[in-house]
Amino acid sequence: MTYLITVGLIVLFFLGLPIAMSLGLIGLIAFFAEQGTQMNIPMIAQRMMYGINNFILLAVPLFILSARLMNTAGITTRLFNFATGLVGFLPGGLGHANCVGSLIFAGMSGAAVADAAGLGQVEIRAMDQAGYDREFSVAVTAASSTIGPIFPPSIPMVIYGLVGSVSVGRLFLGGVIPGILMTGALMIMVGAYAKKRNYPRTPFPTLRGLVIITLQALIPLMTPVILLGGIWTGWFTPTEAAAVAVAYALVLGTLVYRELSWKDVVQVFVESARDTAAIGFIVATACFYGWLLMRTGVPTAIAEGMLNVTRDPMGLLLIINCFLLVVGCFFETIVALLILGPILLQVTAQVGIDPVHFGVVMVLNLMIGLLTPPFGVVLFVMQQVGGLSFERVVRATAPFIVPLLVVLALITVFPPLVTWLPNLVYAN
Repeated sequence: MTYLITVGLIVLFFLGLPIAMSLGLIGLIAFFAEQGTQMNIPMIAQRMMYGINNFILLAVPLFILSARLMNTAGITTRLFNFATGLVGFLPGGLGHANCVGSLIFAGMSGAAVADAAGLGQVEIRAMDQAGYDREFSVAVTAASSTIGPIFPPSIPMVIYGLVGSVSVGRLFLGGVIPGILMTGALMIMVGAYAKKRNYPRTPFPTLRGLVIITLQALIPLMTPVILLGGIWTGWFTPTEAAAVAVAYALVLGTLVYRELSWKDVVQVFVESARDTAAIGFIVATACFYGWLLMRTGVPTAIAEGMLNVTRDPMGLLLIINCFLLVVGCFFETIVALLILGPILLQVTAQVGIDPVHFGVVMVLNLMIGLLTPPFGVVLFVMQQVGGLSFERVVRATAPFIVPLLVVLALITVFPPLVTWLPNLVYAN
């Protein structure tokens, strides 16, 4: 049973079967093999419904919807222009603007794919017109998109909070400093490339020009302030914050900027519903699969095996980091969080690792996995957006994984980089 439920899933992944189908099919085979003639068929539906029947999960479709509304309403262009005004005068200016723009957009979307597909189109087009190599533009866009799920709000943090019964508000605040560190590390990398390849920079902005682009982007820039401020003050929960983000994006697109027609709104809702259905199916099948996995005793065996190697928190985190970096190459982020989250939390809790600290570490590990073959989702998105072959995207992106690994090492070794802000805000 153990080999069936683990090796069988990996085989189906490599055969190219969709993730949800793989999880569901292996789950059904294992369920029927275990139950034999005493099959309790309704249990299948009950376990799948149990996985998605949670108030916290409402934040996922709402953040997806808000990101699509922002993209369709032209707000991403205003944000990129603002980022260019701030840092475009540095060597390799548009590369720096790409990183800063992703940090700003992260405060609205919470998803790497939304950043790469939406803001990425604007960034690559501008960098092409300025004479940057297409490979460099694609690599910076892919790497900076991983900031989205770290800096609040974050869809993976919502999923982790669900499986680990951890405060989503604390997780959001825990990602603030790591998100800023990721931006700074990527900007250092961009600066090194710019110096070596003599990339252009934009003229230093005049005061009048800076005021204009700031005013154009000011209202969208208030989105993360409203969301985090509302969560911090207790005006609304993280799930309700997602609804506020949708309402805010809708008002901006239809009434303020008037670039979002009602026909566009309907299309955005349809596309968001489609994406939500796909994620919901993955969550349901992953929960069913995870339930069966727990029954095999594999999670307990993994936990005991790790604890037998070491009970030192730093040593254990090093082992888990290496494990997750490999997992991220093959597993989709939500699936990895749903299946591995409860197992690894069981291990880290026994050595006193803060669940908020571990949550940010785990999500960053899986974000790096989005940039690694063979199943890095962002790589496939950039292949489409950038018009390059998959191999060229992989080669161009690989060096930009290094600064992300440096940030991962920093937040692993120095937990206060994650825990200081949530502990400060929630001190009372």
